[in-house]
Amino acid sequence: MQSPNTHPDTLIFDEHSSRVNPGAELRALLALAVPVALSEIGWMTMTIVDVIMVGKLGPAAIGAVGLGNAIYYAPSLFGIGLLLGLDTVVSRSWGARDFDDCHRWLTQAMYIALAFSPMLMLFIMVGQPLFTARGVNPLVGIYTRSYVSILNWGTLPLLVYGGFRRYLQGVGLVRPVTFALISANLVNLAGNWIFIYGRLGMPARGVSGSALSTVVSRIYMAAVLVYFAWRHERGRGHPLFAHWPRPDWKRIRMLLNLGVPAGFQVVLEVAAFGAATIMAAHLDPVALATHEIALSCAAYTYMVPLGISAAAAVAVGHAIGAGNQARARRAGWMAVALGVGFMAVTALLFLAVPQPIMRIYTRDPRILAMGVHILMIVAAFQIFDGAQTVATGALRGLEETRFPMLTNFAGYWLFGLPLGAWMCFRLKWGLSGLWTGLTLALIGIALILLRRWRQASLAVPV
Repeated sequence: MQSPNTHPDTLIFDEHSSRVNPGAELRALLALAVPVALSEIGWMTMTIVDVIMVGKLGPAAIGAVGLGNAIYYAPSLFGIGLLLGLDTVVSRSWGARDFDDCHRWLTQAMYIALAFSPMLMLFIMVGQPLFTARGVNPLVGIYTRSYVSILNWGTLPLLVYGGFRRYLQGVGLVRPVTFALISANLVNLAGNWIFIYGRLGMPARGVSGSALSTVVSRIYMAAVLVYFAWRHERGRGHPLFAHWPRPDWKRIRMLLNLGVPAGFQVVLEVAAFGAATIMAAHLDPVALATHEIALSCAAYTYMVPLGISAAAAVAVGHAIGAGNQARARRAGWMAVALGVGFMAVTALLFLAVPQPIMRIYTRDPRILAMGVHILMIVAAFQIFDGAQTVATGALRGLEETRFPMLTNFAGYWLFGLPLGAWMCFRLKWGLSGLWTGLTLALIGIALILLRRWRQASLAVPV
């Protein structure tokens, strides 16, 4: 049976070596982190392209895409979060050189995806009217409902993509993930051009056309990763579908024990910004559009530490699986340093050139004036956002998912959001108040998670 280490796209990690070579370890981490980070950027680019291409339809369309994503992504990303445990179990099996076990974990994750997709779709369908009714601009509400109703059909492909992505990352195959996201952006761009504006004989669907393009792109991404996983398994003499295991309830329970807290953490974080979007929707269309653009900018920079976070989880898991606990600690701290360093650069960019960044999205003078001020607040939390994100991934590599979930709950929902709402509506700070509350929450979350990683990494026996 062919070893996956002979595959040209597979990263080589010598976890079993007792010799400490920080330079080689950093290069190995970068070889994993850079393609994954590029994949995350590709993921966010799809959303940004959607916002830009509906921007010609006016502030209500921009706001509707932002509000629609706020409604949809919290529950759908919970589904993806359920599969985050694959980072831990697949990478540990790979580090222990048990390659068949990697395949068995993937199959159980697919059973979870198939079971949860219909429930998530039903939840989104029932819940969306609650967030688009009273207090929301009527035109924004109409656009949002049509957008979400179509976007919902991409839930199963999204979860299939998420599971196969975690599997490929866990076995060190990161280039296919990057290829899938970059090429999917081209599919999405073409789909937006066709469906939003009515090209090539198709009717002009406006905001709902953007949602349709996203669904097509997700189907494409899932198909690409399934193909690469099939090719990888075939290359080592173990065809993916010829040896598809039946449900293993012990493995499913273990994945859910890791994934449910991770999923709730994703939901708590995404829903916190979604709740801020819903609050912004109760101001006016200009404030909502400004909020959506600022959130898009912040989310775009966040994609890099999110990719580094996934790399940290895999690198820590590889080392733990190989029995090299000291290397696991070093990998976690190296990843945190990379995430913080990158976000320091983006903070300087937001401070130095806020207006040119805003002009990428819109030329509306009202949005530009408000957006420059909001981007300065966004710059204030960049470093802390990077630190908390990467620390979460490193902790996941140690099978620690509950503490980050509880920290996010307390930071956002018990502190940041109530404070932001109070400053926004009671103190009349408007959008600035919302973002100030979120910034203070992120600072607290980052400090707590860094301390937790330090304690957890020191507790791992050498």
